[in-house]
Amino acid sequence: MKNLVLTLMGTISMVSTYGQDLTDALRYSTGETEGTARFKSMSGAFGALGGDMSAVSINPAGSAIFNLSHGAMTVATQSTSNDVFYGSNTQALRDDSFDMNQIGAALVFNNRDLESGWNKFVISVFYEQLQNYDNQFLAVGTTQNSIGSYFTDYANGLRLDEITALEGESITQAYGEIGSAYGSRFQQAFLGYESYILEAADDTDNGNTIYTSNIADGDFYQEYSYASTGINGKFSANIGFQYDKNIYFGINLNSHFLNYERSTYFYEDNTNTGSTINQVDFKNTLLTTGEGFSLQLGSIVKVNDFIRLGLTYDSPTWLRLREETTQYLYTFEDATNLEAEVDPAVINVFPEYYLRTPAKITGSAAFIIGDTGLISIDYSRKDYSGTKFRSNSGGNFSQQNSIIGTTLKAANTIRIGGELRHKKFSYRGGYKLEQSPYKDTAAYGDLKGFSLGLGYNFGGSRLDLAYENSNRKMDQRFFNAGNLDVARINRTNSNVSLTLSMSL
Repeated sequence: MKNLVLTLMGTISMVSTYGQDLTDALRYSTGETEGTARFKSMSGAFGALGGDMSAVSINPAGSAIFNLSHGAMTVATQSTSNDVFYGSNTQALRDDSFDMNQIGAALVFNNRDLESGWNKFVISVFYEQLQNYDNQFLAVGTTQNSIGSYFTDYANGLRLDEITALEGESITQAYGEIGSAYGSRFQQAFLGYESYILEAADDTDNGNTIYTSNIADGDFYQEYSYASTGINGKFSANIGFQYDKNIYFGINLNSHFLNYERSTYFYEDNTNTGSTINQVDFKNTLLTTGEGFSLQLGSIVKVNDFIRLGLTYDSPTWLRLREETTQYLYTFEDATNLEAEVDPAVINVFPEYYLRTPAKITGSAAFIIGDTGLISIDYSRKDYSGTKFRSNSGGNFSQQNSIIGTTLKAANTIRIGGELRHKKFSYRGGYKLEQSPYKDTAAYGDLKGFSLGLGYNFGGSRLDLAYENSNRKMDQRFFNAGNLDVARINRTNSNVSLTLSMSL
């Protein structure tokens, strides 16, 4: 087996197989521009409008709408509330965060050649947050399915000598070397066997491949706590052009980054007759970091003083990702007070891998009602079944990619926003409907939301305030193996954004 790599913080094993699945692919493929308060208050329906830093983020041609150089900065609070139904019980938990989620500037350069059809070009740079991963929820209930099935699912089919420690090996050494030689699946089986959850049908090292659980059937009281943090964001460089008086073009080059941290804790106890394991504590952590690249092409056409049309193409985002995990398992038997603690103190470092998120196309229309206000509509389509994992280090993602292709589908999104102006005040509202990327919409529902906002124009600067609220219902699996019951989550996201923008 390979040697362990030692660091000052502990033991790191290079796990030879990948632990990524469909939920990871979807987590890093979804997200939207958090944006300025004006943008948020109209539910992001800005594809044909431009003239806003976040409008540039969704349609690069939007920068060419600026007549003067422009800058904007946004701070926001976000609240995520989860009502979790599990085992006939409902738990409510909320997570709050505060962040600067947008900053940027656009510099306008007018063409002094009056005979040229190109009136101006605009250079913009900006940062936009695409997704805030701060979230937590708690599921508590009594079910008839045990965590023991998680470990038996992984163990069955594996030889006993592949999931046990060699003579003289510590838990840390064995767990790390099993991960290096065989991969994550074998580590899960090792945890189950060393904690006495698993019972081998035959003690022969190279003969046994069948395992049963020492947790007997019956009722199980269970708790599952989830906490995550991190962000998905992008830095963008934009150039926009105005041709004649009514045609605008633009391109964005985007540098993406993400940081996602998750910690979960699962607790189970039972008093079932025949159980030699009555309590299980199972902890897992995940750290994902990465960076990537994408580009956007956009255009806006002023049909007349009343109508504007927009079209945007978002390329796939090509992400390079790295993951680290840690695990801890504890079991207890009531009858003999026998306890087993399997604490490898090992950081599993997975091989670097790549994720290509799907492209998106957006069509937009805006209706300008003079100086009184406007109505704007965006329609976009994104085919999530085209999401793909890839590896340059020999990893095989064919099974994961096949699951993605058969489970996910194309999702449509519609956004409608309006603005009414009176003197120096602007009153805004919006609505959005984002279809589920899953074919089984009962397990992961559509996202529906509304927004409200208020703005005040000081002349050379503007202050905007927005409130946005959205809701989605979904099923949450605790682990990617076993037959544990699924938690049903009713998730509501709300945020308040404040933007200061000014002419430069």
